[in-house]
Amino acid sequence: MARRPSSAFPVLAPLAKFAVTSTIVAAAIYAARARRRMDFNGKTVLISGASRGLGLELARAFAEEGADLVLLARDEAKLACVAAELQRHGTNVSTFVCDISKQDQVHEVIPKIVGKMQVDVLINNAGMIQVGPLDNMALSDYENAMGVHFWGPLYLMEEIIPHMKALGQGRIVNIASIGGKVAVPHLLPYAASKFALVGLSEGMRAELIKDGIYVTTVCPGLMRTGSHLQALFKGQQKKEYALFALANASPLLSTAAARAAREIVEACRYGKAQIVITPQARLLRFANSLFPTLVAETFGLVNRLLPRPCEDTRNHLKKGWESGSALAPSLLTRSADRAAERNNELSTSRTPANL
Repeated sequence: MARRPSSAFPVLAPLAKFAVTSTIVAAAIYAARARRRMDFNGKTVLISGASRGLGLELARAFAEEGADLVLLARDEAKLACVAAELQRHGTNVSTFVCDISKQDQVHEVIPKIVGKMQVDVLINNAGMIQVGPLDNMALSDYENAMGVHFWGPLYLMEEIIPHMKALGQGRIVNIASIGGKVAVPHLLPYAASKFALVGLSEGMRAELIKDGIYVTTVCPGLMRTGSHLQALFKGQQKKEYALFALANASPLLSTAAARAAREIVEACRYGKAQIVITPQARLLRFANSLFPTLVAETFGLVNRLLPRPCEDTRNHLKKGWESGSALAPSLLTRSADRAAERNNELSTSRTPANL
């Protein structure tokens, strides 16, 4: 009886099938990516919290892409300063004074905008940072954080989404934080509100893809935006501020705001679901997903090393520029202080001495 010839390479057939399948999947992913790609030239991008910090860097980045900009913020003077800078480079800029945590203001402003122009991209960037121990935080601190980080983005999306649905397309980018993935001690109002924003943003994406609207959740780690000067501190304010400013300035812990802005623009361009900015933030998210108890216990130990609560029940929030010490501002915080100058974060009342 004749024997059937056996293959000399029995593993080649499955490997070939795997290679073909992988190629097909890769081609499909590439095609979907190319189809979703948005050219921002001539598109209108609306940015909240655009008068300073990351919002200003995002405005610059989108301006370089040729986008027309609509900028929202509470400070009319700083908005005018930003508009003048961008207009010098030929960018079309419209500005509107709006506190996004106030629904009536959002409801009044957005119809004025969409009545005149097509909004292609919404960037929910407005934010605030309150730093201090749990014992010195009040319910109002949580309410204020939720107003800016959760309700404000929701108010804007509620107004903009019907407009984008009518267009059959759109991009929404919600600037959350790694603090919305992993809770860090002495940032409870901030972390709680950013967790809420992450949930809202991820849920919105699932609901809106069918309408051609892609929602991107951005979770940055520390960025050198200069926001340490405008952050709010409770407890032992000088110590809290010094630690925050030093971490914010360290190249080992933070990234340049302009670099973060470019990453966000690229994520928006391709409608990515989520990006986490900085290797440190990605490592923390990864560690927390695998070893949540270990991370929680570690943060418990870290909390023991942080400044103790202030016993003064009249302890109020102070801005960073009001909480200086020998450590901050200093040469150690120089990179963050220079970022504050670049990004419109300086207070008109006080300027760091080391700029």
